[in-house]
Amino acid sequence: MVRKPGRMYRKITGPAYTKREYMGGVPASRIQQFVAGDINGKYDIELRLVAEESCQIRHTALEAARVKSNRLLMRDFGEKGYFMRVKTFPHHVIREHKMATGAGADRISSGMSLAFGRPVGTAARVRKGTAILVVRIPKTGEKKAKEALRMASHKIPTPSRVDVIDLTVPSSS
Repeated sequence: MVRKPGRMYRKITGPAYTKREYMGGVPASRIQQFVAGDINGKYDIELRLVAEESCQIRHTALEAARVKSNRLLMRDFGEKGYFMRVKTFPHHVIREHKMATGAGADRISSGMSLAFGRPVGTAARVRKGTAILVVRIPKTGEKKAKEALRMASHKIPTPSRVDVIDLTVPSSS
């Protein structure tokens, strides 16, 4: 598991490290399910949690946001009254060079400069304007769904906003 705080993995630096077939011991993603609710239901509006800055979102943060929003949506709309999808997938493998800590570690803690590290988790690389979570609900539940996505945004390491799209109006494109 990761020993360093999440803020150390927030910025996008360097190329993506995604070729799992060349690396061993990549921990599994913590995201339990990417789709929740009723897929085939008729919904009036779609709400999107959109990232306002580019960043990396760890798989644990994505799962925490999913759990929080799913719990609130299930409480307000029931099991089949909404549809939710996690749009981003954690492809990027996070590495950490573990250092010796504890008594006497001050003499050996310099380690290797810019060490490669071992895989400790995964993260989704999100660009500005990318939808992270998508929720579809009936028109009457817009306020409650906005609150659920707002609560989920507290789990994500980037400022985000909730966009509302009316599904009943035909698109002009």
